[in-house]
Amino acid sequence: MDLEIVAIGNELLLGFTIDTNGAELGQALGAIGVRVTRRTTVGDEPAAIRGAVAEALSRTGAVLTTGGLGPTRDDVSKKVVAELYGWPFRFHDEIWQRLVERFRRMGREPAPANRGQAEVPEGASVLNNRWGTAPGLWLEGSPGLVIMLPGVPHEMRNLLAHEVVPRLAERAGGAVVASKELRTSSIPESTLAGRLEAFEDALAPLSLAYLPGVHGVDLRLTAWNLPRSEAEGLLADAAQRLRSAIGDVVYGEDGADLAAVLVDTLREQRHTVSLGESCTGGLVGARITAVPGSSAVFQGGVVCYSNAAKTALLGVASGLIESTGAVSPEVALALARGARDRFGTTASIGVTGIAGPDGGSVEKPVGTVCFAWLLGEREEQSRYVFPGGREEVRERAAQFALHRLFRMAGAA
Repeated sequence: MDLEIVAIGNELLLGFTIDTNGAELGQALGAIGVRVTRRTTVGDEPAAIRGAVAEALSRTGAVLTTGGLGPTRDDVSKKVVAELYGWPFRFHDEIWQRLVERFRRMGREPAPANRGQAEVPEGASVLNNRWGTAPGLWLEGSPGLVIMLPGVPHEMRNLLAHEVVPRLAERAGGAVVASKELRTSSIPESTLAGRLEAFEDALAPLSLAYLPGVHGVDLRLTAWNLPRSEAEGLLADAAQRLRSAIGDVVYGEDGADLAAVLVDTLREQRHTVSLGESCTGGLVGARITAVPGSSAVFQGGVVCYSNAAKTALLGVASGLIESTGAVSPEVALALARGARDRFGTTASIGVTGIAGPDGGSVEKPVGTVCFAWLLGEREEQSRYVFPGGREEVRERAAQFALHRLFRMAGAA
């Protein structure tokens, strides 16, 4: 079953609101075998809404709209779509009474404008909205199928799960669109593609997408319009084959967080970890402490931005800083050793670099970051030049720091 999404709202076009609904709809509908073939965004203009919905119906015969069901003058979606069907409106006293009761529970009375939310096109089915004031609508007739949901994310999400998915699943035919992701880090997209080139043709009928971001490259395998059991089997097999080729850079699947994976690994191996951070300014520690239960492994960290702080707080020799510069693998190692000794841990990370936009040189351009990792008796050092602006360099450096320690622990 093919379906198009039409998102309605000037706030979406102006960029003041991010359309998170589209992503949730695509995943939820694909999981029951409904393929989203196009997403369109239009403003709160009747002509634009009418055109977008009519064109979508002409292509697929099924459309899901979000937004434009509220009580204000710019909420015109319901009226426009009803005109496409030629259906007049009828006032639903049952809907109105639910609205009145909802407002009174909040100690208020509904405004006169709320009465419009109890008006429903004559041939439409009402999707009861127990999470807000605007009911969803299900219109099915000669133009095709139009499902109308409110744009408020939590209302849309609940109506989708409780009212829409069960109805669509019955007519979707049993085939699904299913995906599995492998999450990688510390490898450029082009290098990753080169290592997988020989595998891509053999992945059919699955597709493979490269999704680069600040934290790495996600690999998304997708099975299209297959029975669920067959799709899951193909995805599991393909993921295993990819892991055999690039397992050294893979840290998890399907939304895994690197810091959480690292915390679990260190806990299993009975390691504790500490940090000596300069240019990352505590980002590595923030990533770790965002993980519930991280106190089992994380002992503490020191953000020592200035050279004097590096010496005073973690014992980095001032002569070393003068001879190698504050941004050097040697200073990163001194930071890691100082953190380990200060907190008495079995693992530690040292990070120092030039995040920019100033401070670079020919020998050490902006984006240069030096690292050191200690795990038991093992020590590793690295120097890397990251692309991007100041925040990107810091985020990439924090991810790199976590990933290398994860790889060290995995190889232990």
